[in-house]
Amino acid sequence: MGALNNETLLQKIQERFHEQVTFIAEPYGLLTVETSRENIIDVLSFLKADAELQFIYLTDITAIQYSEQEKSIGVIYHLHSLVHNVRIRIKVFLSEQDLNIPSATVLWHGANWMERETYDFFGVNFDGHPDLRRILNVDDMTVFPMRKEYPLEDPNRVDKKDFYFGR
Repeated sequence: MGALNNETLLQKIQERFHEQVTFIAEPYGLLTVETSRENIIDVLSFLKADAELQFIYLTDITAIQYSEQEKSIGVIYHLHSLVHNVRIRIKVFLSEQDLNIPSATVLWHGANWMERETYDFFGVNFDGHPDLRRILNVDDMTVFPMRKEYPLEDPNRVDKKDFYFGR
């Protein structure tokens, strides 16, 4: 195999997973694919264990919310092949009614804190996580601060009225 690039990487993923991996894009040259919660561990295992790919470094696990979509919470994994200096982003979208996804700690021990942070800020439950609890916010907090559930500004503030700004 020659130098690993996005085209070769995508071809290997599609050969292995066919229609289980969708939404292929390359924003800023970063190959981005989407899969389901049922397939995420298989996809991550393949990328890590494949002798040609060697995506052995889990850079980050995070989440994002697109409140206008049906499946509004996206769990995002960034992997890096240190051997080939190639990166890939894998996304899994979940509905707010069912925020459960398998834990990647079975593959990377370092996923532990990343998953705890994602749980802490977005409320994503990582099934099989060894110690899923808040890591940055107080334990008795009942909300998840990165969700878009609140207005951006307090409508009761008097110093934000338009007439103060000549409008």
